This record gives sequence, structure tokens and C-alpha cells, in this order.
Amino acid sequence: MSRFVIVMGVCAFLCGASGRCFAKAGASKASAPGKPDAKAKDKLPEGFKRLFDGKTLKGWKGRETLWKVADGAIHGETSAEAKLKHNDFLYTEKEYGDFELRLKFRLANHNSGVQVRSKVHKDFRVTGYQADIAQSRYTGILYEEGGRGILADVDAKKVAKHVKKGQWNDYRILCEGKRLQFWINGQQTVSYTEKKDTAAKKGVIAFQLHGGPPMKVAFKDIIIKELPKAPAKPAAKEAAKAPK
Repeated sequence: MSRFVIVMGVCAFLCGASGRCFAKAGASKASAPGKPDAKAKDKLPEGFKRLFDGKTLKGWKGRETLWKVADGAIHGETSAEAKLKHNDFLYTEKEYGDFELRLKFRLANHNSGVQVRSKVHKDFRVTGYQADIAQSRYTGILYEEGGRGILADVDAKKVAKHVKKGQWNDYRILCEGKRLQFWINGQQTVSYTEKKDTAAKKGVIAFQLHGGPPMKVAFKDIIIKELPKAPAKPAAKEAAKAPK
């Protein structure tokens, strides 16, 4: 009887220890799926690539005293001590034609914007289409910097309902053929078809620091998908000749 009790006690001890081991192993395996997947986090939507690596300004050009990288974002800042002579820009080394651009912006104050299909001039000046960002009135409009001014306006009060002041906001910009479309936080602000045949069909992408009072703006999660060039519509004479 005493031998039986001893044997049973040993078995119980071993099974208990094994159970604890199995429980630990099971807990370890169960917790694995809950851990963030670095690869999944870095995965981009199909066809998109990064325009900003989150660490450096590689692929961009701008005034080093005004633009820097911190906390995974591009920061632009002006000061009262060094006033801008003109609007200043950070721009891509590469030009883009038809594309979809997605990014996040955070404006502290004053005025900024995202230039597309734009032209570079001396002293870090840029002209061309701009998806505007402003403290109040002009956010979401299509503006032509150094050109025709406002090309497509918005209802400022309606747009303001979708903008998170002082926080990160999503900007989606689609340039396809003669059509330019903007969305802020999923709300469309502009759908514009260019009527000017000589308007730019490609150019740099750039961020603006506006002249005037000291200001701060930041951009991050900047990705782009280049699109096939939109087919041109046939001329009236050619269309008439086309078989029906």
C-alpha cells in the first residue's frame, strides 16, 4: 500500500511539472500572434512606394536651415530672426506626371501646401499646382503657385469639419491626365479638369514654407503610386474618320 502511494505521488508530481511546462509552452505560442508584425507594418498598398524613408532627406532638395527629419517626419520651420524673402520649398529630385500621392500633414500655424507637377527655380523657389494647407480659409483648394492663383475653390466651413487642427491629417492627391483630385481625411475637396493645353503635365513634388510670420509644418508617411499616362483624346478630325 505504501509503495502504491509513493508511486502515485511521484506520477502526480511529474504530471504536474509537465503540465506547467506544457502550459508555459502553450502560453508562449498563444502570445506570438499578438506581437506586432514588423513586415506587415511596413507593407504598402499595392503599387505604392515610399518617397520618404523616415530617417533622411535622401531624394529631396531644400534649405538645410529650414527642413529637418525628426520622429519619422519631415519638419519645416521658419523663425522671426531669419525671415523668408519668398515662399520656400523642399522638393523631390525626380519629376512625376500621372500618380496618386498619399501623405499625412500637421500644420501648427500659418500656411503651407503640397506642390505637384511643379517647376523648380533658383533659391529653392517652386511654381505650379498646389494642394493648399492653411490655418483656416484655404485648406483643400487647388492653387497655382506663382501663376493663376485659385483654380478650384472650396466651401471652407464644410472642409473645416473634416480637418483636425494641430493634429495629423491625411491628404490624398490624384493627378491623372488633365484631371486633379484632392481628398482630406477621406473627404473630397477638389475635382478639377485643366482647360489650358500648355499646363504642366509633369514636375516635382514639393512642400511649402510660406513667407510671413514664423511657422511650423510636418509631413510623414509619404507614399506614391505612378500611373500609366492617360491616353489623349483623338482630335475631332481623327475621331470623325474612325470607323463606327
